[in-house]
Amino acid sequence: MFKKVLVLAPHTDDGELGCGGTIAKLIEEGSDIYYAVFSVCEISVPNGFPKNILELELKNAARVLGIKENNIYIYKYPVRTFPQNRQHILEELIKLRDIVQPDLVLMPSPNDIHQDHNTIANEGIRAFKETNLLGYEIIWNNLTINTQYFFKLKENHLNKKIQALKCYESQKFRKYFNEKLIRSLATIRGAQIGSEYAELFEVIRVIS
Repeated sequence: MFKKVLVLAPHTDDGELGCGGTIAKLIEEGSDIYYAVFSVCEISVPNGFPKNILELELKNAARVLGIKENNIYIYKYPVRTFPQNRQHILEELIKLRDIVQPDLVLMPSPNDIHQDHNTIANEGIRAFKETNLLGYEIIWNNLTINTQYFFKLKENHLNKKIQALKCYESQKFRKYFNEKLIRSLATIRGAQIGSEYAELFEVIRVIS
């Protein structure tokens, strides 16, 4: 069991989309989950919503999953500017490392093609050189992913992931906020390992 798990999310909702079921499972098993999000995407908020809506929705989603509010770290880098802010982000990650001292870090796959996701992955590898690192799957951003590490999920874990994503009312227009898609992917990953459901991760570093 991992005692302390740090989830790195470039933007609000990335952590829930990539590993929401695993977060629910780990909390159920007694892990302390920390969640760091690096952008609340204010410039991408749809018309009709307040600019801070994604920050509010993140906190609601975290509550559904069982993440303690004091374990949430929110940074406000503008979306799609992470490569320019690479050094500042690395310094924030090092501070997080020293504060949380996680046993496991869940973050985007290094094969994620989104510039912000890729920056978090690469700087995460630099910051957490002595920590277990797994890259979560964001299917619309991963042209390729290595099917190396699976967390088995039960129905209640997947349901919590779906309920957490439903907290993002401002994002429900997006095609990937689709319960059928989320269930289908979990079912496919589960079938690969003989389980009902699963979430997939790339192994970046495992220390034993």
